Amino acid sequence: MASTIKVNNIQNQCGSNIANKCGSTVTLGASGDTITLACGASQTGFGRTGTVDWDTTAKTASFTAVSGNGYFVNTTSGVITVTLPAGSAGDIISLADYSGTWQTNAVTVTPNGTDKIGGVNTSVGLSTEGQSVTFIYTDSTQGWLNTMDSTSNVRGNPFIAATGGTITTSGDYKIHTFTGPGTFTVTNAGAPTGSDTVDYLVVAGGGAGGNNLSGGGGGGGFRESSGTASGCYTASPLGACVSALPVTVTGYPITVGGGGTVPTCNDTAGGSGSNSVFSTITSAGGGGGGGGSGAGSNALDGGNGGGTSGYSSNPGGCGNTPPVSPPQGNNGGGGGFAAPGYPGGGGGGASAAGTQTPSGTGPGSAGGAGIQTNIDTNNYYWSGGGGGGSYNQPVGNNGGAGGIGGGGGGGTCTPGSGGTGGGSAINSGSAGTAGPPSGPVTGGAGGANSGGGGGGSGHAGGAGRGAAGGSGIVIIRYKYQ
Repeated sequence: MASTIKVNNIQNQCGSNIANKCGSTVTLGASGDTITLACGASQTGFGRTGTVDWDTTAKTASFTAVSGNGYFVNTTSGVITVTLPAGSAGDIISLADYSGTWQTNAVTVTPNGTDKIGGVNTSVGLSTEGQSVTFIYTDSTQGWLNTMDSTSNVRGNPFIAATGGTITTSGDYKIHTFTGPGTFTVTNAGAPTGSDTVDYLVVAGGGAGGNNLSGGGGGGGFRESSGTASGCYTASPLGACVSALPVTVTGYPITVGGGGTVPTCNDTAGGSGSNSVFSTITSAGGGGGGGGSGAGSNALDGGNGGGTSGYSSNPGGCGNTPPVSPPQGNNGGGGGFAAPGYPGGGGGGASAAGTQTPSGTGPGSAGGAGIQTNIDTNNYYWSGGGGGGSYNQPVGNNGGAGGIGGGGGGGTCTPGSGGTGGGSAINSGSAGTAGPPSGPVTGGAGGANSGGGGGGSGHAGGAGRGAAGGSGIVIIRYKYQ
């Protein structure tokens, strides 16, 4: 059972005379003991150690401080004035930014009466985010002096922070652009009160045009989320808004698909583009355009299908392969298979299928249009299909136009003109060429990093060559403040 000793005064006594007080040290307790004052008791005479007792109830309105206390000051709703008490030597007061808002709504510190702050009888302002300060009263000459001023803002960040790619800023958003392989490294995963998801644009490489009076390559598959806090980036062709992706603190490898390559043999379909990948999102490369006659005349499936050779009446390659929702692309156009022009089919684009020109006196078929988005604030179009090639030198059919969004134009024979390349892209598609039946007659290349399909070729004695598809891109956007 604990014992209680009740006395009015404890004093040191030395020598044989109990009344002889020597003024030497009085020790309470033994080493390692804790001396506790009863609830409601106060102490005097022990002095201060240069610290304060913190009031953990944040101040949200102007107030008068009391020496020995520290205050968390919350200026979320407006500016606050802190009035210092009449100073005595050794008085101490600390203030700290509770909500990280002093840079928006400042704290004004006002001395009492004729007291001074740093030798001047005037108020001072505290306007640094995350700031904390300690004032100690020295004397009537200098008054309150600041002995500690921390301007670091050590607090949890509710917003995503990340590295990787080429980083730009638009308002409260960071935009990471990858035109080649890399890693999107999340260093802070954020929180729902700030941001914890990212929006993305993943465009695959476009398909190449085929060889010998060929169809255009399909644009690379197009997949995009629709806007974390600012509505859908993309208009109706996608059909629905797509949710942003949640992220964790980790590195996300980025794959940027290359464009399909031109085959070396005659009467051969163009190579398909390569996939682009971010996290769980994979966009499929565009299908190659069919070339010449026989088995090579058929176009290939892909994110957007390639167009079929002009020597075939078969339909174009299938888009949205493999299937995703909303669809990542469209079908390519069928071949004209009609003299004297034999127009090749246009490659599919992200917002429209490649076209088919059934008349032999018409131009090569146009590539399908790509999709416009402002995820990177530039309103570019992406994943345009390549234009189909054409023949018939005496009549002079033109090559098919590349789809807006980087599709390459189709080639043809003179006196016709090569099809124009698709523009309004990060890099426009190239125009197809026009030449004599003996060649060279080539399609125009898809725009680099646009995902545009390559243009199909003219006939050129069987030696016409399609063009390579454009490489893809990955863009990631998130709120950072």
